[in-house]
Formats: sequence, structure tokens, C-alpha cells
Amino acid sequence: MKTQDKINFDRIAAAIKFIKENFKQQPSLEEIATYVNLSPFHFQRLFSDWAGTSPKRFLQFVSINYAKKLLKQDQATLFETAMETGLSGTSRLHDLFVNIEGMTPGEYKNGGENLNINYNFAESPFGHIIVASTAVGICHLAFYKEESTALKTLQSHFPNACYKHITDLAHQEALFIFNHDWSKLNQIKLHLRGTDFQLKVWETLLKIPMGQLSSYGQIAQQLQNQKASRAVGTAIGSNPVAFLIPCHRVIQASGALGGYHWGLDRKTAIIAWEASKMYVGDD
Repeated sequence: MKTQDKINFDRIAAAIKFIKENFKQQPSLEEIATYVNLSPFHFQRLFSDWAGTSPKRFLQFVSINYAKKLLKQDQATLFETAMETGLSGTSRLHDLFVNIEGMTPGEYKNGGENLNINYNFAESPFGHIIVASTAVGICHLAFYKEESTALKTLQSHFPNACYKHITDLAHQEALFIFNHDWSKLNQIKLHLRGTDFQLKVWETLLKIPMGQLSSYGQIAQQLQNQKASRAVGTAIGSNPVAFLIPCHRVIQASGALGGYHWGLDRKTAIIAWEASKMYVGDD
């Protein structure tokens, strides 16, 4: 490691430690930059390059992780959580949760209470699938090896929801797409929960045509943020609806497949299967 790189690495490591130890004081960009002896502008750029996110965003992640732990305690009110996290009030706590978690702190605390979710297990050309829906649309679709583990993963997202093991029309329409008309994909309704950035990434993925591939950098460019490739990769890795939101169509600029939450062998098979559909048609 070059000398300057080592200096920069140590500065960012010190800044991360400072943020983690002082997040309850909600330090400003200027305060953190001063701590590591840099100008705010230089520190902002350096931190984003090394950490893959901005200092403000990292502070928000640290803060919300702490707030989530507090909210899991039944006796913790929203006001108490906001104060203990170093926020000025419940409105800032609300904005933080909506921005990062895609839900209000109250919705996080009740864990999906009063939400009815239908789920079922099915087979696809690429393995076992669990599919789940609300009254709005498909909220979860994932490949799995064991039913019990797949169900626990679904329930971890909405721990207090009411679950019913049943196939509904939304499931049938979603699974129909594996074997029939791809032109009606936009008619499948989705019920997605995520940050504004995640939703924008997932929406962009939906625009990648079947049989075609895109890179993380190209997705970032479409979002008009060419430096956001890492953040794009993180958002893609958080995709809650496999296949329908085609994160498998995103690869590295070098041509390497990159990662895939449900396994690279499966990603390879899906890409090849879609390519064959484009050439021979859907018989």
C-alpha cells in the first residue's frame, strides 16, 4: 500500500470510529473533518471514495441501527428513541426511517402488524420458490433450499404480520411468467418497501429488456450518479423479489457475472435461459 493510501486509510478508519463513538451528538461534516485534519470538501470526497457512501449517510446508518435496537424494546417510545439516538425529535426519527428503511418508525416497531400476507411454495425452471403477496401485490419472491428457512426469512421482514399458506391470484400471475407471455410482465403488481434510492434502482432494473444485460456502472449512469456503482450493487443485493425484478441481468463491466443473492450458478442458468427464449421463442 502506498504511503498516501495508508494515510488516507487511517484517516477514514479514524473518522468511522469517531462517528460510531459520537453519533448521539450527531456531529457535523465540519466536526468530523476537523477530527481527521482535513477540509470538509476534501474529507467528503475522500470518505465517499473509501467507504462507498457519504459521511452523512454513514452517520444515518449508525443512528438508525441504534434506533432499531431501541424500538425492539417494547417500553421504548418513539420520542424516547429519538432523544436517545441524538435526534431533535420524532419528526427527524420519522424522516430517517422513511429515507433509509422505506417505512415509518411506528411501522418498524409493530413489525407489519395488521398486514395480511399470503404465501406459498412453488417450482420454477431454476429451483424451489417461495412467493408472498399483500392486498397490494407481490412483496417477496425468493429461491430456497429448505421451506422452513425460506418462511423464516419472509417472516423476519414482517414479524407481526398475519400469514396464510394459500395460493392467490397474484401468485399465479407472477409464476405464470416463467412459462408464458413476457409482454404482460408490467401487469404484475408489486408491493415494495425500500429507500428512495433502492426503489429507483429496482425500477431501473425493470427496464432492462429480457435477454439483455447491463452493468452496475450503467445503472448508476442511468440514475445520473456515475459514482454510485457500489451503492447500486448494495441496492441490487437487497432486491426482495427475485426474477421479476431482474437483478440477474446486471453484471460487472468486465463481463464477469458479479454477485447474486441466490447463487452464481442460478444466475448463469437464468441468463442463458432468457437468451434462448429470445432466439427460439416461447413455445
